[in-house]
Amino acid sequence: MNVRKGTVKGFNAGSYTATVQVAGSLAVWLADVPVARNIGAAEMVVGRRCALIFFSESDPRDALVVGVYT
Repeated sequence: MNVRKGTVKGFNAGSYTATVQVAGSLAVWLADVPVARNIGAAEMVVGRRCALIFFSESDPRDALVVGVYT
């Protein structure tokens, strides 16, 4: 398990997923990343920083947004 910083680039309230840019990588954006349900939809603002947990080091799509902060 790996914890990384990111930036919210988009949020889909219907599927409760986000598009995030992983910190330190200008070209890598991950789409359809699940967002923890304890984070309110109003908190998922584009440009806001987020915390990501990666469950598999070999599959960057196996991630979860676990928090947002300013």
